[in-house]
Amino acid sequence: MEVSEQVPKRMNERRSFVRDQIASGRCFRILNIVDDYTRECVAQIVNVSISGPRVARCPDELAGSRGLPRTIVCDNGQEYT
Repeated sequence: MEVSEQVPKRMNERRSFVRDQIASGRCFRILNIVDDYTRECVAQIVNVSISGPRVARCPDELAGSRGLPRTIVCDNGQEYT
């Protein structure tokens, strides 16, 4: 995975994997994949737990309809380790 600090210049050039969670007794996770140029959320996974294999499948599923980005960035959450 390549980390890029450059500002993307077009759609589908770079995507960010953003993990978030809220706790109200039970953990609730949301994985958003955002096109960094358009700021569009191109994919979202919501569950009480998101496995690494499920996270890895998401870009493959996107590739068919949106192509692959040149680079991705992530917040290094547990799912990416």
